[in-house]
Amino acid sequence: MLTPRAPGIRGRQAGMTMLEVLITLVILAFGLLGLAGLQVKIQTLEMEAYQRAQAILVLRDMSERIKANSSNVASYVPASGNYGTGDTQPTSCTGAANQAERDVCEWSNALKGASESSSGTRVGAMIGGRGCIQEIQAADTTPGVCRPGVYRVSVAWQGLFPTSAPTLNCGTGQYGSSEAIRRAISSDIVIGLPTCV
Repeated sequence: MLTPRAPGIRGRQAGMTMLEVLITLVILAFGLLGLAGLQVKIQTLEMEAYQRAQAILVLRDMSERIKANSSNVASYVPASGNYGTGDTQPTSCTGAANQAERDVCEWSNALKGASESSSGTRVGAMIGGRGCIQEIQAADTTPGVCRPGVYRVSVAWQGLFPTSAPTLNCGTGQYGSSEAIRRAISSDIVIGLPTCV
């Protein structure tokens, strides 16, 4: 035989279930907010990685161009400033007088993102990509010395969030008031002197 229940117990249990559902929804909402924040961070880091990969490709491209035309390496060093964003290089490189001028023109366009476009906007490179080429050590062909020339090729661009400022000078002062958003990489090229004794 069944014993009858007290009339208030069932209503209290239904209220507890509703409270449990509300607490679960609040916890779930905080979890989803955390996932949304994580997604934004992942997208930012993905863009930073893309920019670094593009910078490495552009840096290697110019390094190989200089090595292939090492007899005219001094022609790659700009008189002032840098290549890429904000320079005066033409969009078309067909009128270049020599290989070094053509290489510099094409490199400048690559730094500006000419390799890929979307709706007429160049998007194939880093944000504010700039390239620098500087002579670190002049070649000395004096007999008995035979010191090779050393040149530094650098690429700078604007990051998406501040970090520590790079020690390289390429692009200094070109990305607003904070150097912490500037990113830079470089590679040194040694131009040997095979005929020097």
